[in-house]
Amino acid sequence: MSDVPDLSSDDERFEEDEWQEMEISESAVTCLFCPKVNSTIEEAFKHCENVHNFKFDSLKLRFNMDCYSYIKLINFIKTHKPSPEVITKAENILWDDDVYLKPVENDEWLMFDFESLSDGSVPTSQAFHANVENGLVTLSQAHFVELQKTIQNLNNQLKENQSLLQMAKEDMDTMKKSVKTLVEGGNKDTDNIVVNCVSKVALEDDEGYFNSYSHFGIHYEMLSDKIRTESYRNAIMNNNNIIKGKTVLDLGCGTGILSMFCAASGAKTVYALDQSDIVFHAMDIIRENNLHEIIKVVKGRLENTKLDENVDVIVSEWMGYFLLFEGMLDSVIYARDNWLKAGGILLPNRCNISIMANGDVDAHKKFIDFWSDVYGFKMNCMKTEVVREASISYVDSQFVLSESYVVQDIDISKCSTDVMDFTSDFALPILKDGLVTSLVGYFDTFFDLQNAVSFFY
Repeated sequence: MSDVPDLSSDDERFEEDEWQEMEISESAVTCLFCPKVNSTIEEAFKHCENVHNFKFDSLKLRFNMDCYSYIKLINFIKTHKPSPEVITKAENILWDDDVYLKPVENDEWLMFDFESLSDGSVPTSQAFHANVENGLVTLSQAHFVELQKTIQNLNNQLKENQSLLQMAKEDMDTMKKSVKTLVEGGNKDTDNIVVNCVSKVALEDDEGYFNSYSHFGIHYEMLSDKIRTESYRNAIMNNNNIIKGKTVLDLGCGTGILSMFCAASGAKTVYALDQSDIVFHAMDIIRENNLHEIIKVVKGRLENTKLDENVDVIVSEWMGYFLLFEGMLDSVIYARDNWLKAGGILLPNRCNISIMANGDVDAHKKFIDFWSDVYGFKMNCMKTEVVREASISYVDSQFVLSESYVVQDIDISKCSTDVMDFTSDFALPILKDGLVTSLVGYFDTFFDLQNAVSFFY
């Protein structure tokens, strides 16, 4: 499958801090099945229908295709060059493989809005006629054959889904055993366990995590976080000497904002990688900003992806709550060990985790004392559970009662996955009188560069 076309693009590059809008020139469209060159994509569609009897609207209706299925179809045709009959007479979806989702820029076929394609030319209510007489329905042979194909397709989909469910169950059982081994400490070869766990987990098992990053709300929240986003921007733009002319991997690219910072700073090539479906919007965003020559969007999980080359720089916004909770440090370590050139740069390169004493009595009452009287009823048993659960919020400096203490310092350029499993003794020198109501945990992130940048949460 390696011969699926890769990204291609125009010749415009961006000067630093200069964002220019360009009009995309209309390109000629070559037929998928013959050398005929058409002036527009609409003309190409009509040519395929009139000359090759290849009707996209019929395929859309028959296989219930969406825009992703359309992308797969186009890449399948360009890769294997089948005759129109091979596709139109197929009983199964021959192109149903995610390898055909590999984005191809500046391809007029893939720029077409397939969702807007009307299937009115072959509607289910008018495509075939049926005669009803004395309670008997008479179908044409073509109608009967079409119904048989539909039934067969549905049966095949059902069998495939049942098979996928069984595979997912088996993979989940495997993961449960692996997690149990990690928790019980039965296998000390932690690096090997973690790499195997991450790279061998079926994509179905990871869908929940990756799908959470397909929703726009989380990306709005992240991009609106000025402290974090501007820190990355300043680290990249104010140290463009480490980016200019280099190859960069943006791990977990999301909307592609970090990739665009790198491209604007003169990167030669940026690989923007993400497993979630947000990458398809990232493609549009990157094209809209005329950076598609530099940025290559790749959909996939790094552990199962082959890049064209090793990279000079890895940039990733990988941090989770309290740094490690729901973070992806293990993937960053994997990327460092497998795809970063010797002497390459990690952005950020260092993080630490700190705690301090907090004395916000009002917040304590809000979360704990609330359960003493809930609409006139006592729910004190809930207090124990609430205390065990971390609360994510901003802490006003006026309530800080102690100095902070670093419980873990992580050098991302050298650490192993063992760094995520740690214990730490600590002491918190008290700064002022007050009632300690909670321990506050936060993390600092460092870009140790010529123009150093850091931020904390």
